[in-house]
Amino acid sequence: DRENVMKKVVIYSTRICPYCMRAKNFFEKKNITFDEIRIDQDPAQMQKMMEMSKRQSVPQIFIGDYHVGGFDDLIEHDMDGKLEGLLKD
Repeated sequence: DRENVMKKVVIYSTRICPYCMRAKNFFEKKNITFDEIRIDQDPAQMQKMMEMSKRQSVPQIFIGDYHVGGFDDLIEHDMDGKLEGLLKD
């Protein structure tokens, strides 16, 4: 059983964000591991997220160096069939 090497998935989120929960559930259902960075607990990470994404809203999802965007952007990438290619290393 060859393990697919996947790019690192990072979700910038807050505790009470419903779209963050949806994004995490999306990745969990697809058995895709991710790192969650809680910007409500770490203002420095919030600053970093805003600099990288040019957005203040959460979630902000990154696959490797690529900025996917928020939850709607994630679903759009999935429906367009772009997500699989992004995840492969």
